[in-house]
Amino acid sequence: MTNAVILAGGQGKRMKSNRPKALTEILGKPILGWIISAFKEAGIDNICVVTGFAHEYIDGYLDGKFRTVFQSERLGTGHAVMTAESFLRENPDGETIIFNGDAPFVDSGTLRRSLEFHKNSGNSVTVITAEVGDPTGYGRIIRTPDGSSLLAIREQKDCTPEEALKKEINSGCFWFDTKSLLETLPKLTRNNAQGEYYITDTIEILLAEGKGAGAFKADNEDIVLSANDRKGMLLLNDIARKRVLEKHLDNGVEIICSEGIVISPDTVIGAGAKILPNTIISGRCVIGAGAVIGPNTQLRDTSVGERTSLNNVMATNAVIGADCNIGPFVQLRPDSVIKDFVHIGDFVEIKNSTVCEGTSVSHFNYVGDSDVGKNVNFGCGSLTANYDGNVKSRCEIGDDSFIGCNTNLVAPVKLGRASYTAAGSTITRDIPDGALGIARNRQENKEGYAEKKLQRHLEKGKKFR
Repeated sequence: MTNAVILAGGQGKRMKSNRPKALTEILGKPILGWIISAFKEAGIDNICVVTGFAHEYIDGYLDGKFRTVFQSERLGTGHAVMTAESFLRENPDGETIIFNGDAPFVDSGTLRRSLEFHKNSGNSVTVITAEVGDPTGYGRIIRTPDGSSLLAIREQKDCTPEEALKKEINSGCFWFDTKSLLETLPKLTRNNAQGEYYITDTIEILLAEGKGAGAFKADNEDIVLSANDRKGMLLLNDIARKRVLEKHLDNGVEIICSEGIVISPDTVIGAGAKILPNTIISGRCVIGAGAVIGPNTQLRDTSVGERTSLNNVMATNAVIGADCNIGPFVQLRPDSVIKDFVHIGDFVEIKNSTVCEGTSVSHFNYVGDSDVGKNVNFGCGSLTANYDGNVKSRCEIGDDSFIGCNTNLVAPVKLGRASYTAAGSTITRDIPDGALGIARNRQENKEGYAEKKLQRHLEKGKKFR
């Protein structure tokens, strides 16, 4: 079995955060989430995360989906792997990958190719490397004079001046034969400048024992990128944002101007869709072909059907069908389901409701906790009153109904098919199929009342005549 151990105990003090560094977000997704996604895409599912500082946040994020172990003392990368020894002993056959939990740009292709190289080479350990222009701060790869074999990884503080000039660096990602790793961990020492257990020291130990050690140079040099402060995180966000946009452009998505557009790496967009400026798409969103998203639109964990247009819309955990026209200034709150061919106009809020095909909710409406049928028309200012201060109740509105302007539907109430409400009504009882519901007092006019009441107002208005 293939194991993975992710070292995510870093505090990241320069981030000035009370959360672990591995949970710092790039395009709204934690670094740890980027790494786990790449591992899963590469077919690596048996994952253990080593935690430390504020470990409860990582435990909460993983929500029991993966194993975690707690590193009580920060004594180096080797010590972090020692903390996961019980996890490794549960699956001692096969290979184990060790990865630093602050490098988000590992890709599944590199993981698969490096594992294949590791197996075919018969190595006890294989380090994934990259060649970069500025190696400052990274461990250097020390090879034999002919460059064919790996001798060691030297941390910068322990490098000779000659070694410090090398450009090939350690990515922080290692493949081990699991049994060899378990045999080598007890042999690590703290005899170095930092006084810590280095996982990199396993290479020299294994070589001294006559076992194979190799290096796989990745095509993706960004595999080594990480950040130690907020400025560094901004750089990583810029890199990730550009890459995500380029991916969607290559897939046929139209982006006429990239300013203000942020798209989660977990979003799927169909060819021919158009993303307009100042649009933020986060979480796991799916957008159909030919849809137009934006401007000034925010989507989170929302699906949008083909050819649907969203203008100035905020939607969270919503499902939107095809051929809809929504906006401007619309909020779709969690558990809203909008079926095909629905029109939702300006200043409308939908919450925990299903709105079926062909319905129009044109302007200044609130629909909460309701089941709305097909081909329903909401007049301006009509709403569902779903909360009495203690209990939230639902409204049910039948197909082909017409809701007059400024109608209040006080839940729980049911309107039958093709029912009608008179403008200004407050409906508290069910309306049968095809019936008109009227709930308002008869109009009464009081002669002369307005002239007395509005005397000051009328005086003020004379200057405009």
